[in-house]
Amino acid sequence: MRIPVIAGNWKMNLDRSAAVALARELRDHAASSSAAVGGASGGGAARVEIGVAPPFPYLEAVRSLLRGTPIWVAGQNVSHEKLGAFTGEVAASMLVDVGCSHVLVGHSERRHLYGESSDLVGRKLAAALAAGLAPLLCVGETLAERQAGKTNAVVLEQLESGLKGQEEASLGRLLIAYEPVWAIGTGVNATPAQAGEVHRLIREWLGRRFSKAFAAATRILYGGSVKAENAAELLAVDDVDGALVGGASLTAASFLKIVAACPTRAR
Repeated sequence: MRIPVIAGNWKMNLDRSAAVALARELRDHAASSSAAVGGASGGGAARVEIGVAPPFPYLEAVRSLLRGTPIWVAGQNVSHEKLGAFTGEVAASMLVDVGCSHVLVGHSERRHLYGESSDLVGRKLAAALAAGLAPLLCVGETLAERQAGKTNAVVLEQLESGLKGQEEASLGRLLIAYEPVWAIGTGVNATPAQAGEVHRLIREWLGRRFSKAFAAATRILYGGSVKAENAAELLAVDDVDGALVGGASLTAASFLKIVAACPTRAR
């Protein structure tokens, strides 16, 4: 059973007081709807799983507020190195130490603004797994790549590199997000048909690379200008198991409308 996941990526936004206020609103929502909101285990009668990825300086404050709720907290990035003289980097063990259970890996802004290669993304994912973090692996094509008919090739290369050397047994908590680069922060989202096509491609590849059972159980999120107005039609697509939300996750009102748009039953 694939319980939908709605994850908020706050990116480099908010100050401490705003981050704490947002976390408090989400905590209160979870407390008032405990039958509907579940944690990373996906157990019980939960209808939707919620997670947030605050900026690094606010991770501990947000995690402290959300402790005892089913809402998980993720780092937005992680180093592939364990520890050492790597100024400005954050180790996977440090994320675990402040209470993170998840981490984003390979977000398009890391790939395209900061030049992270698919090989580096794979090493980061391996570091996250070694520390006990659940990786949320992001894949997706640029507008030029889509227009050139390279969407499938790009997505498959990113999957192959990101999961290189991994065994199914270690990937039980893996999440994947398809986020077309041309739809991130642009106000233009993929149509349900476009999203569904790539999500099916990803699931079919997982079935070939690992097993059909693993592919059927892995949750694949859509990310790219998701907002309350378009969430329901995107989340209704069979192979779309939730959303990685950017700007619309910065206020509880807009984020929780997306949560409410999730299908009422797990797939």
